[in-house]
Amino acid sequence: MLRSILSFFGAIFSWFVTASFFIALTVGAIFWIYSRDLPSHETLAQYTPKTISRIYSGEGRLIDEFAEERRLFVPVEEIPDVVKHAFISAEDKNFYNHPGYDVRGIVGAAWQAVASRGSSVRGASTITQQVMKNFLLSSDRSVERKVKELILASRLERTLSKDQILELYLNEIFLGQNSFGVAAAAQTYFNKALAELAPHEAAMLAAMPQAPSSYHPVRAKDRVTERRNYVLREMWQNGYIDEATYQAEAKLPLKSVQNGDFPAFRQQLPPRDYFTDEIRRQLSAQFGNEEFFGGGLTIRATVAPDLQAAAADALRQALEDYDRGTGVWRGTGETIPAEQLTDEAAWRGALWQAEVPRDIPGWHPAVVLEVGDSDARIGIEGIEEDADGHWIPAADVQWARKRGPDGRLGPRAQVAGDLVAVGDVVLVRAMTQDSDGSFIRWTLRQVPEIQGGFMAMDVNTGRVMAMQGGFSYQSSVFNRATQAQRQPGSSFKPFVYAAALDNNYTPATIVVDEPITLNTPFGLWEPKNSTGKTYGPTPLRTGIEMSRNLMTIRIAQDIGMERVAEYAERFGVYDDLKPFLANALGAQETTLFKMVAAYAMFANGGERVEPTLVDRVQDRRGRTIYRHDQRVCETCGQQALPAGQGPVIDTNRERVMDAVTAYQLTSMLEGAVERGSGSGVDLPVPIAGKTGTTNDAKDVWFIGYSSNIVAGCYLGYDQPRSLGSNAYGGTLCVPVFNAFMRKAVAEYGGTEFEVPPGGYWVKIDRTTGQRLSDDATGPNVVAEYFRDGTDPDWGSPLIVSGFGDGNVVLPWQAGAGSGSGTAVTTSTGERKVIPSRTDFGTMSSGGLY
Repeated sequence: MLRSILSFFGAIFSWFVTASFFIALTVGAIFWIYSRDLPSHETLAQYTPKTISRIYSGEGRLIDEFAEERRLFVPVEEIPDVVKHAFISAEDKNFYNHPGYDVRGIVGAAWQAVASRGSSVRGASTITQQVMKNFLLSSDRSVERKVKELILASRLERTLSKDQILELYLNEIFLGQNSFGVAAAAQTYFNKALAELAPHEAAMLAAMPQAPSSYHPVRAKDRVTERRNYVLREMWQNGYIDEATYQAEAKLPLKSVQNGDFPAFRQQLPPRDYFTDEIRRQLSAQFGNEEFFGGGLTIRATVAPDLQAAAADALRQALEDYDRGTGVWRGTGETIPAEQLTDEAAWRGALWQAEVPRDIPGWHPAVVLEVGDSDARIGIEGIEEDADGHWIPAADVQWARKRGPDGRLGPRAQVAGDLVAVGDVVLVRAMTQDSDGSFIRWTLRQVPEIQGGFMAMDVNTGRVMAMQGGFSYQSSVFNRATQAQRQPGSSFKPFVYAAALDNNYTPATIVVDEPITLNTPFGLWEPKNSTGKTYGPTPLRTGIEMSRNLMTIRIAQDIGMERVAEYAERFGVYDDLKPFLANALGAQETTLFKMVAAYAMFANGGERVEPTLVDRVQDRRGRTIYRHDQRVCETCGQQALPAGQGPVIDTNRERVMDAVTAYQLTSMLEGAVERGSGSGVDLPVPIAGKTGTTNDAKDVWFIGYSSNIVAGCYLGYDQPRSLGSNAYGGTLCVPVFNAFMRKAVAEYGGTEFEVPPGGYWVKIDRTTGQRLSDDATGPNVVAEYFRDGTDPDWGSPLIVSGFGDGNVVLPWQAGAGSGSGTAVTTSTGERKVIPSRTDFGTMSSGGLY
């Protein structure tokens, strides 16, 4: 009997041993098979997560950030214990004790699944396993993935310390709302740093990994609160907090940025604008999208925030003034259904969803709630309702007309209902008294149809101080300062004159201003001056001051359009300027960005400067990977500089034009501001500049500069069409330049333009080009700077005519022969007869040209 019993148990034992052996062999084989082609876990030792790239102003203030995955990397030693404890309690309470996988957890999960017949399945992955899944494996639920997880987790535990594994986990995990890692999540949900989190806030973050996409702190508030309290309870039971803390923290309401309990971090940043978006565009092209959006770059921008605001305000004012002058009402095109207007919460919610710009200072989105006999009642975003309500009076709409369904303009509005209807989403601004700022009324606004661009930069360093690419970034992200290809018109002429001055012309060279007819493949071309008149032989200076088209074409013909093209390309205005004479008048398109940068080289004496929006870029480890300023400080290595001496800096910049030529051109452009189309410039420092107005006034320009700052503006429709017969660079763009430069000059000052060595001064009559005595004075007297070695023949000056012109009669030559007289064109465009015998007081003795 005993023998049979022992035999029975022996058989069972043998079967058990055999089965165990084969099970172990099978499991070993499975693990061996799956372990052969696993990714290397050793790459995690060089973990470089995708992190936020941030842009800072010159003063070090954060102004924008870009990220594909919003993550802020934090070393494990800087993560507070309360955050670590919350996640360990929620996800892996045995983290510090297991070898990468938790046998008790696996058995418990399996038992729960069997007991519930599959209705209740919980994960048993440790933090180490989750790290392997997030970094090296997929998220599919399969036995194969679980086996690979176990293998890699055990390997990782032998490679990295527990704290290193926890660092990977807490910086990589997705916690909802495009927040990756605990630091970004703390900012997203609470607008706090990790060190500022209370236990209940840390517990809420630790609750999110279970269902980050569905655990919304507002829409799923009850579920998130329940999970948060579970985490708090686990923290208490694991000994990380005491019972009193658990009880107190669990009773606290769930607060979040999303619920309006804290201000959003993004609201503390200025609205994204054209400047930072252009940085994104340029650096993502330079470094690649992956590095820019995930490399954790620290970018120091060149922007001066106060000047950027001044540029935006100046351009917006000019665009809005022009738009209101057209008297056409377009509105926003957005409406809210009538059924939502009876409940304030409903219309406020709908208004918040309306796609209208919110980056225009002082402007507010609003919805028309009621239209009366003359006025319209509105509800305004961010403004509380009052007993009387907010109204648009009839007086505020009488400047505008509305287009009908057929596209025709209707009669001028008399009451608010002529422009707006119930449910219309509009933009409004508070009108106030200039004297004391007291409120007058709400007034309708609209984004102008006309657009434009503005840019300002330091002429010596190329640092772009301000850039505005349109009326509102939120209404149109297209940057018209850098992306819009427009005809520069007469603002291109200085490059023609620069080429001439570098090719034996002098400021006193005489150029004939008479009609020109050219036979082109498209027919006869007869260019004209803007006035429609001709002015006869005229000095070079007067040609650019008065923006004479015919003189510019004659100069380009004389020196050759190939030479003009070479100069324009050297200055970076064009990559390939076609050698057609029409292009001497700015017919070929370019960008404001290139034009302003080129004018900076006139201002700094002819040295190349590359415009930049970025001073420096550092990678995630603080290493500088880009620096704009490549100048060399020759004495900065000395322990001490001699008393009264500053550092010696070698600019090492390429010279693109002769310094004397640069000054001669600057002097002429000063004249264009003082006496020409730029005469509207009104600033306390010397300014040189040039306007530009294209055919039919489709584009209007002004680019000007002081001794240290160059700024430029253009206005025009995105689909080019005429701005009207009264639109000129001097009337539309000069006011923008004035408004900006007043602010810039107040902050950065300005001096007389520096006169380079290598020349001498001569006084001439600017209307005739004749030399005058050194003590001559008067409105036509100008001191010109001539290059050493150039001594014009004042009796027989260089005359540029061409195009088959006959003999050119100069004013002081007209009376040399006999006869009744000679017909000439005066400087006012009139034809006069000069008598053969001249005496004092006749036309030949005065400077009428």
